[in-house]
Amino acid sequence: MASEASENLGAWTRQVLTYSALTLSLTVLFKYLLSSRAPKNIPPVPVRPYPILGHLPYLKKGMRKQIEEWKNSTGEIFSLYFASKLVVVLSSYDMIYQGYVKNGETLSDRPASMSTNAVGEDPNRGIMLSQGPLWKEQRTVSLHILKAFGMGKNILALKINEEVSVYLNALSELSDPASGLRLLTKTAISNILCSILVGQRFEYGDPFYVNFMDKSEELMRLSQNSSLFTLFPWLRHLPGDLFNAKKRIQTYRSLMDSFCYHYIEKTKNDDSTFDNENFISAYLREKKRLETKGQNTTLDEGNLAKCMFHLLLAGVDTTTTTIQWFMLYMLHHPDVQSKIFAEISDVVGTERAPNMHDKIKLNYTVASIMEAQRMSIFIFSVPHASSADTVINGYTIPAGTTVLANFDSFLLSEDIYKDPKEFRPERFIDAQGNLTQPEQFQPFGLGRRACPGEALAKMELYLFLSALIQRFELRPAVPDELPTLDPIESTVLFPKPFQIKFVDRRRV
Repeated sequence: MASEASENLGAWTRQVLTYSALTLSLTVLFKYLLSSRAPKNIPPVPVRPYPILGHLPYLKKGMRKQIEEWKNSTGEIFSLYFASKLVVVLSSYDMIYQGYVKNGETLSDRPASMSTNAVGEDPNRGIMLSQGPLWKEQRTVSLHILKAFGMGKNILALKINEEVSVYLNALSELSDPASGLRLLTKTAISNILCSILVGQRFEYGDPFYVNFMDKSEELMRLSQNSSLFTLFPWLRHLPGDLFNAKKRIQTYRSLMDSFCYHYIEKTKNDDSTFDNENFISAYLREKKRLETKGQNTTLDEGNLAKCMFHLLLAGVDTTTTTIQWFMLYMLHHPDVQSKIFAEISDVVGTERAPNMHDKIKLNYTVASIMEAQRMSIFIFSVPHASSADTVINGYTIPAGTTVLANFDSFLLSEDIYKDPKEFRPERFIDAQGNLTQPEQFQPFGLGRRACPGEALAKMELYLFLSALIQRFELRPAVPDELPTLDPIESTVLFPKPFQIKFVDRRRV
């Protein structure tokens, strides 16, 4: 026993010494990178970075608050180091417009993602993280298919309205909103995309669909630390699974195999002529058409599976989160909720659900949704990367640099919105009662990488939330005890779990 303990202690000591030496080496390397190889005309750095970790320790007070402080002290464009990785932050609408629109040719790439490389896949796949000619073809084909399936048109609105009806009935039976509201909402939004991607919707209690949704939520939770592996790839070699990297990879692969590749094979085997229309069949048909003509194409089953995954990833969580934030703001602003219900009652009545034809007359309802989007979704958009040296505002962004757009800088700007941190839908309505919005209201992003599902998301938010207020009065679960509006800061700003009471207006 003593010998075994001695051996274990010796092994542990060697491991500590190894990592200590590695840390020292990284410190020296970090200082060398900053002093000897750093470009001379990069945007200013707000404070001196720490060895190895760069500016990461400064973010412990919260990303949102710290970025705002640095913008105020340093300016609308500044540099940070995440470990030794140079990151440039664009922190005003003008800077973001210059970067993503005027210089979109060189600032539309994606930075390397360890979360993709770690699963043994080419990161340049699909629609969200790819770049270059492959990204352009995948995006063009995907958008063409989505439009063909009615994105932004009444044919898709009918499907959404069907899902809204099921969702509202499920809400009325939800026993514990604090633990079940997010998953139920995400289940409904996912079902709409499933009807497009695989040609069917699922019952909420379907065991396959329940497992799929559980794994989706688990992957989102496990992904919170994935940035550590982008910055410190050697962490994945540590013994055990301290940062859940292995579990994340297993969950990701399970989702890809059990859903994306499963339905690709199912679609191919069920009907080789692809007459059963869905996103998969349309994509494979376009692939076959191009190959028959002898044209080079990036369309293949691997990219198809990744496009499906990315559309689900990008098109579900942000819409789900916006719906939750809207509910929270209705609790905090019952006067706004009353005005929305009065408008819907006047324009639509209570016998049928609002439809897309009604939208043009529901200005206050739409303005309230816009206000929820403005205040509470992102700090940053999905990162961009520079494919070549790019000059913005006199500063050089070197090739290979990660670029972040600070959404708060234009959605919560005092120069654009009076009292920007107050929830006030009236800011989007002019003196004549018409809906209006400033150019800078861009919650779906700017430039070539703007969200491809914007039209679908707008339709979902309008149909879900107008029907929600038409049917339910939203009240705090405990009278006079409002849930917090402080967010959980992550890739998306999530509301903290909250209790809410849905009072069915039809039963009052």
